[in-house]
Amino acid sequence: MGNDLAAFAKENGVKYFMISYTDLFSGQRAKLVPAQAIADMQKDGAGFAGFATWLDLTPAHPDMLAVPDPASVIQLPWKPDVAWVAANCIMDDKEVDQAPRNTLKRLIVEAARDGMHVKTGVEAEFFLISPDGTAISDQYDTASKPCYDQQAVMRRYDVIAEICDHMLALGWGPYQNDHEDANGQFEMNWSFDHALATADKHSFFKFMVKSIAEKHGLRATFMPKPFQGLTGNGCHAHISVWDETGKTNVFADNSMELGLSAKGRNFLGGIMKHASALAAITNPTVNSYKRINAPRTISGATWAPNTVTWTGNNRTHMVRVPGPGRFELRLPDGAANPYLLQAVIIAAGLDGIRSKADPGKRYDIDMYQLGHTVTDAPKLPLNLLDALREFDHDKSLKAALGEEFSSAYLKLKQQEWNSYASHFTQWERDHTLDI
Repeated sequence: MGNDLAAFAKENGVKYFMISYTDLFSGQRAKLVPAQAIADMQKDGAGFAGFATWLDLTPAHPDMLAVPDPASVIQLPWKPDVAWVAANCIMDDKEVDQAPRNTLKRLIVEAARDGMHVKTGVEAEFFLISPDGTAISDQYDTASKPCYDQQAVMRRYDVIAEICDHMLALGWGPYQNDHEDANGQFEMNWSFDHALATADKHSFFKFMVKSIAEKHGLRATFMPKPFQGLTGNGCHAHISVWDETGKTNVFADNSMELGLSAKGRNFLGGIMKHASALAAITNPTVNSYKRINAPRTISGATWAPNTVTWTGNNRTHMVRVPGPGRFELRLPDGAANPYLLQAVIIAAGLDGIRSKADPGKRYDIDMYQLGHTVTDAPKLPLNLLDALREFDHDKSLKAALGEEFSSAYLKLKQQEWNSYASHFTQWERDHTLDI
């Protein structure tokens, strides 16, 4: 499309634009702007009080302006008189460095300077649950191994098909939908793309899934571990790097182990090197650590890692290489910020390439059965506080993501942890009342 949002509105019958940005806690913030005013908003941005959202700003800061990026505009398929457009946050004529989309854009530019263009795909899992959030929405979805259950997916056909139809209409190239490993859980896959495009689509996908679920009287959640005993919501990322033309995958080399080139191994080495620290970004909530450190679920496996290991086509490790020229990072969960997820992957990978990082020993064992035999690989953080400490100690990763971002993120996430730690729980009464 062109760069003129007013023309886009006229050509497509759009009456309103949602000028949207994502804050540090993955909150999607928007202003609804009539098409008649979009030309001015495209030039100057929509004004927000940054302190009112999860950014490290004060009430005394000037207006934060969200300037829409016309390349990201998406007309809502279920409400076509509205269009969503991702925005870049500006304050006092400067980019707000802590804003997630700005952070990702900086890293994309940095990678491009080295002739690298990161392409990714994400597998965003979610549950369809009751409106009050207390139970899955399908009372008949009770199998101990419900993954790929055709009856269960067809009972939610109206919701899943509507979302997939919308992705088809948007040209995303959706290619499969399934009932996942937990009761009430689903996954929908669409084609990989450049990192910024994937982040924008991921952000919109979460909004779309929630909207369509609500339309059908249900609720959708991407919460990492919404139900004890059931598999959690992962957000696996498939990663490859391409040259300036976008036609040559520089991770692909059939003469190398698993078809992963030397540059691909170094990028993977960066992921392995920074894994414990990047968990603070890929697994950003208290609840996240109920997924990656969970006991065996009803289905027999959590499908989530707890140790920093890599492998070939084996789903029990943090990273698997399912085929030549790409690898899958299985650490991220459904709470991951769509923009920060991509940003931290690029930051860690670039450092790996520049430092020629070695990913270390490849393990082909079943980590769920034989993980105890691996004694020389780091364990992933046990909780959010440990992850934040690892991130704070990783000076090179913080520098790569930007000092303003890193400082803001650590400050607000530490406040979140403190709030959690001061929360009084029933567990304490159950285990301490009679001491």
